[in-house]
Amino acid sequence: MSDNTWLVVGLGNPGAQYAGNRHNVGQMVADELAARIGATFKSHKTASRVAEGFLGPGRPKLVLAKPNSYMNTSGGPVSALLKFYSLGADRLVVVHDELDIPFDTVRLKLGGGHGGHNGLRDIQKAAGSPDFTRVRVGIGRPPGRMDAADYVLRDFAGPERAALPNLLSDAADAVEAVVEHGLVAAQQRFHSPA
Repeated sequence: MSDNTWLVVGLGNPGAQYAGNRHNVGQMVADELAARIGATFKSHKTASRVAEGFLGPGRPKLVLAKPNSYMNTSGGPVSALLKFYSLGADRLVVVHDELDIPFDTVRLKLGGGHGGHNGLRDIQKAAGSPDFTRVRVGIGRPPGRMDAADYVLRDFAGPERAALPNLLSDAADAVEAVVEHGLVAAQQRFHSPA
């Protein structure tokens, strides 16, 4: 693989019943990126659906992946993808939902703890390293006393649904910024006040 190849994994759960859930926002971002590079997801021997393409002539190659496993067991497919494409954790970008960030906000981070996110926990364990880039897509906290597990497995609500295309676009822009300009430059762009 070229030294300008990146594995971008959109986390979520498989199956149509989960497609619109807040927990699947990572896969929604992967779909947005695939549309931008004109690639189609296909079955892959790593227990994922994969789409590959370049951001443009002379620009980075993206290997976009949506694991076929449930969120909590994402590590196996991610580890298999890294091995298949001969990439290290330094070339891995994981896009996932984040309860601790307000809805419609994107934050970027390298390494760190999993914060109770079982998908991240499993990837850290399987990849043998916490040092991969995360594109954290804010979904906000559940209202009232709603259980977080119930909240993430519900579809985006009315006003959120209207804003969702912009959020997905921002998150896809953040992935592109990371792979083209590096994490620090991307953080300066996406973490600065609007």
